[in-house]
This record gives sequence, C-alpha cells and structure tokens, in this order.
Amino acid sequence: MGKLTNIFKDTAIYGLSSIIGRFLNYLLVPLYTAQLSAASGGYGIITNIYAYVALVLVVLTFGMETTYFRFTNKTHTDSQTVYGTTLISVGTVSLLFAVLVLLLLSPISQLMGYADHPDYVGVMAVTVAIDAFLCIPFAHLRQQKKAIKFAALKLLNIAVSILLNLIYFYFMDGKDVGYAFYINLVCTVMLAVCLLTEYTGFRWKLDTKLLRTMLSYSWPILVLGIAGILNQTADKMLFPYIYQDGDMLEQLGIYGACSKIAMIMAMITQAFRFAYEPIVFAGVKDKDQHEMYAKAMKYFIIFTLLAFLLVVGYMDILKRIVVPNQDYWVGLKVVPIVMAAEIMMGVYFNLSFWYKVIDKTIWGAVFSGLGCAVLLLVNIIFVPRYGYIACAWGGFAGYGVAMLISYFVGQKYYPINYPLKDISFYVVLAFILYGFMRAANDWPTLASLAFNTLLVVVFAGVIIRRDLPLASLPVIGKYFKKK
Repeated sequence: MGKLTNIFKDTAIYGLSSIIGRFLNYLLVPLYTAQLSAASGGYGIITNIYAYVALVLVVLTFGMETTYFRFTNKTHTDSQTVYGTTLISVGTVSLLFAVLVLLLLSPISQLMGYADHPDYVGVMAVTVAIDAFLCIPFAHLRQQKKAIKFAALKLLNIAVSILLNLIYFYFMDGKDVGYAFYINLVCTVMLAVCLLTEYTGFRWKLDTKLLRTMLSYSWPILVLGIAGILNQTADKMLFPYIYQDGDMLEQLGIYGACSKIAMIMAMITQAFRFAYEPIVFAGVKDKDQHEMYAKAMKYFIIFTLLAFLLVVGYMDILKRIVVPNQDYWVGLKVVPIVMAAEIMMGVYFNLSFWYKVIDKTIWGAVFSGLGCAVLLLVNIIFVPRYGYIACAWGGFAGYGVAMLISYFVGQKYYPINYPLKDISFYVVLAFILYGFMRAANDWPTLASLAFNTLLVVVFAGVIIRRDLPLASLPVIGKYFKKK
C-alpha cells in the first residue's frame, strides 16, 4: 500500500495543478465563445489548429518522455547522459521542424485551409516546437519528484495566458482569433525562460550509441502516441474535409466547445499519469508490482466514474460556466459520449504498462493503430451524414477497441489479476445512476440538481463504505486508523 499511497500523494499535487489549470483554461472557452459567435467560425479555427498542434507535439517528442523515464532507471546508464541526449535529440528535431514550416509556410497554410492567414500556422509551428523541447525539462522535474515546481510553472503559464487573453478579448473587445495564437507563443517563451535552471548541472553531450538504443525503444511509443492523439484529434482535423455543408467551422466550433466540458476526464488521466509513470518504472522488479497495478486500475475507474456522474448531474451549471453562449448548447449531447471515451482512454493508458515494463512497446503501436483505424472509419462513413455526433461516437469506438484488445493480449503476456468483479459493480451502478440523471435533467433546474446531488452522494457513499482506504491517505489517514 506504500507505493499506492505515494501515487495518491503525488496525484494530489499534479491533479490539483492540473484541475485548477484546466479550470482556469475553461475561462478561455466562455471568453472565446462570447467574443467569437458560433456562426463566425472563430472557435472552429481554434479547435482545428490546436488539433494539429497536439499531433505535432507527439511527433516532435517521438516517445522520448517515456523513454527518458525507462532509461534513467536502468542500472547500467548514467542519468545525466540520458537527460542530455534526450534534450539534444528532441531540441534538434523541434528546431528543424520550425525552420521547415517557416520555409514552406505558404503551401502548408494553403493545404490546411488558411491561405489568407499563414501567420496562424507560422506562429503555432514555432510555439509547438518550443513546447516539444520543454516537455523534457518537465519530465526531468517529474523524475526528480519536484512536483511542486512542476505544478507552479504550469499554473504560472496558464495564469499569464488568461490575463493576456482577458486584456485583448475582453477589455479591448478584440475579435481577431489570431491573437489567441500570439498569446500562446508569448507564454511558451516565458516558460522556457523559467526553466533555465533545468538546462544546467549536467554535460550537454549527445551519446549516439545510447540514442540508437533509446530510439529502438521509443519508436513504437511514437507510433502509439500518434495513433493515440489521432484518437483525440483526428475528427477535428478531418471534419473540414469530410463535412459537406457550408457551416463547417460553425459546427466544428460547437463540437469543440461542448467537448471541453468532458475534459475533466483528461485532467484526471493526465494527473494520474504524471504521478504513476515514474513510480512504475522505478519499481519494475518489485514483487508487489502486479498488485499495485490492479489496485491503481480499480481506484482510477472508481473515481473517473464519480467524475462522470458529477459532470452529468451538474450539466445545467457547467454549461453556463464553460459555454455560456446558448448558440453552442445544441452540442451538449456529445458530452457523455466524449467522457465515456475518455474513461476508456484512461483505462487503456493504465493497461499499457504491461508492454512498457517488458520493453515490448510495439504492442502499443498495434493496439492504438487498430483503435485509430476504427475512429477514422466511423468518421469518414458517418460524419457526412450525421455531423459532429459521429465524431464523438468515433472516439468512443476507437478507445473501446484499443482498451479491450490491450486487456486480452496483456493477460496472455503479462497477466494481472484485476478486480473485475468490483470494477463491474461500479460500472453497472454508475450506468444505472446515469439513466436516472438523464431523466431528471428534464425536470425544473432546482429539482434536477437536488435529485442528482442525492445520486452522487449515494455513489460516493458506496465508494467510502466498500473501497476507500481512508487510513492509508496522507495527513487525514491517522484519524481513520483503527486503535
């Protein structure tokens, strides 16, 4: 239970910063949607370009974050050499990417549909190149267990971004969507300066032999990452090409804005990953590792289901906070679907450690590739007819396929005794409560919120009674230990 307690402790720090950060970022959604109407397509442009940014970021880091953790904890490698080699390799690739895009800015912008605004593409290319490089210093902070510094810098970046966006879009009543991208670049440069201490204290040396070994480990993770990020962003990139009506950017903006409500699942998964990944690789040879995997999976599913019910139960409040412009509310039907897909993505991430710890990352590429293929197929076939609702179901189907195949193959090569009976109990209970919430959401607001609150309390009460290890939690645990 000791390692599991450490996960809870670090997840609290990473999770708090992640949740606060994402919540603060939510403030940008009502800001953008208030200033940029759905019909203008402004938020559709933001949704589309940031989808490309997410994909490029994965390509430019090419699996080296996870590879850095793995090789830092190998007994025959020097951690400083691993760090220096990782920094130089990712930095070089990122620099070449930025230069190439700027040299070919006109044709690339035209291909993406931004021939009239090539500056959008150029600014974001430079921004994502710097972001990719900064992923390694941030990974170093996680590896060094510097969770507070990690969280502080992330929150500072978000706070400055919000401040600058407020100044332009609210106080100056700005309407040019390009300023969202310019502000992003300013904040990224600021973050790079704040991380100056992470560029010193070691020898900047590229160990080519080590790099070849690291690349043999990382390339399947790259394929896995590309497939994984396509599961999240391919619909937003493909939509302008396969949706046939003239209101393409308007519909994409509605889908992108409403999907933001569901991103609480991405917050939880990301926070869990930041704390979980370094601990997993540091204890690869521990005998109790299998038990920790099983328990971590169980608690992850329990609390993501609780988050799911909270979002559905308080949808009437959340929609007014995140997307106050009622023009966008027609897309709220995608929220439960996207949240369910995010839960399966989190489960798939937790399942992925079996092939990472035995250095068989090629399996991850296979699973994610199959999931991505399903997503693309659903989008290509159904988006022209059903619009963005097909995007949501495509993500659901893609993650579902990847999750199930990873589980069954993993049980053959690295069997873990997951508590499937307990997990199934919570899934069925959450589904039943969700059905009641859907019906209650048609009631008057106060009655609906009161009833949904009761259902959330019921679910939380079941968790506390059956599975919450209160005695093992930091700080408050001492009050629950048996005398």
